Amino acid sequence: MRRKISSIILLVLAIALFASCGNQTKTMETENELQKKVDEFVEVELTTDISHLSDNQKEMLGYLFDAGKLMEDIYWKQAYGNKEELLNSITDPVVKEFVKINFGPWERLNNNKSFVEGIGPKPAGANFYPIDMTKEEFEALESEDKTSLYTIIRRDENGSLYTIPYHEAYKEEVEKAVELIQKAAELADDAGFKKYLELRAKALQTDDYYKSDVAWMEMKSNLIDFVVGPIENYEDALYGYKAANESFILIKDLEWSKKLDKFAALLPQFQKDLPVAAEYKSETPGSDSDLGAYDAVYYAGDCNAGSKTIAINLPNDEQVRLDKGSRKLQLKNSMRAKFDKILVPISNILISEDQRQHVKFDAFFENTMFHEVAHGLGMGSTIDGSQTVREALQNYYSSIEEGKADILGLYIVTKLYEMGELNSGELMDNYVTFMAGIFRSARFGIASSHGKANMMRFYFFEERGAFLRDEATGTFKVDFEKMKTAMDELTEKILIIQGDGNYEAAKAWVESDGMITESLQKDLDRINSAGIPRDIRFKQEKEMLGLN
Repeated sequence: MRRKISSIILLVLAIALFASCGNQTKTMETENELQKKVDEFVEVELTTDISHLSDNQKEMLGYLFDAGKLMEDIYWKQAYGNKEELLNSITDPVVKEFVKINFGPWERLNNNKSFVEGIGPKPAGANFYPIDMTKEEFEALESEDKTSLYTIIRRDENGSLYTIPYHEAYKEEVEKAVELIQKAAELADDAGFKKYLELRAKALQTDDYYKSDVAWMEMKSNLIDFVVGPIENYEDALYGYKAANESFILIKDLEWSKKLDKFAALLPQFQKDLPVAAEYKSETPGSDSDLGAYDAVYYAGDCNAGSKTIAINLPNDEQVRLDKGSRKLQLKNSMRAKFDKILVPISNILISEDQRQHVKFDAFFENTMFHEVAHGLGMGSTIDGSQTVREALQNYYSSIEEGKADILGLYIVTKLYEMGELNSGELMDNYVTFMAGIFRSARFGIASSHGKANMMRFYFFEERGAFLRDEATGTFKVDFEKMKTAMDELTEKILIIQGDGNYEAAKAWVESDGMITESLQKDLDRINSAGIPRDIRFKQEKEMLGLN
């Protein structure tokens, strides 16, 4: 009997050992299935005309590309850990390519499902915290900077938690990036951009970004823009405390930017007119906000993982926003790629045939632009002044905030048409394009804050009859007046949750409606079966701009 048991144990151990040896080189899906998922990210070349730039500016771009790549190296450590160890364990080129798209073995647009055998679910806190850390342990940690955007949490030799500032945790990459950014600053022709680069280099060394954020806000005449450092906190799904590193290199579109200048001054008026009680709009947004259109030539890190950003609204620091406002940068070439390759084909399947003429690029551009403007509206802190909205809503903040920006963006567009400030088409264009955009973003799945926000809005609109679904054709038709009413109701709901810092209300709403129903999934499946790309990925090299 003992011999039989021993044999069984040895057999189990042998099977386990064999599995562990081969796990990380195998995918949990067939090669054909995974190739389809890779192909869902249609490749787009990131390039633009830089003939108007000076020789110094062109040389400077080379340093910025190299500094941006280092932000990607840091992001890999934050999102997963050891990039090279993971990639070297994989022999299948398709699996390796999908890992690169997702910055790890978890499918970002499929609820972070693991697609490499032997690797379990993605930790909610990514690699910002120890995987085995409990919330009780974190709450018990006596450290002033444990909730800082710029610290990671680790265990000491005794198993106790402690914090490490980013500039120490990623010292090698930070020092190299600082050197490159300083070299770029020496070549900067624009005084404002030069000042920003110098201050940003210092900020990376200290994790104190206020002065560099202010300098970034004060730039007005720079033709090149460079976003670099720990920026967004989407990667931290445990608390939403930790910022992930990323970088953008952008070339300003002077013609389009000039069209947008007049809208920035209207921010304070938009805040006053919000359809909510006075205490929920008592803050005054900075009037020094800036709207600009750019062509992106490089994405690195957080912004390059999974679904790609097509507009930027920064800085995130609530104090900078109150003091100086924010800048809203529209990435026109990336936006055009998503519109042509994704949104229009989706509309041809799911939008009623008699409303498809309303799906227009100008409307998509405006909806996206004013989504970013709307991030600066509402309340940055709770109405009792006890904490920021981000701190109050914790891990549910991003979904609620993205929902706010989406619906307030449409609200602002509506007001601008009523004021006669927008006349590129008709308001119905924006409403129908907004509806089509819900299906585009819902495909990002429930692991994405943007995806959750779109689902929550879809069900809110559905309950209020803002759109009708034709069962015979499987298409959707916007009811203009009902959508307008629902827009005001949804705006009020979100602003009250944020102003009250109502964590329980945010949690209940996100967990109830931040998911895909069977009916909605069937419509999304129709999009998938039609071979429409889920998102874009980039072919981006400095050589594509004619740089060495």
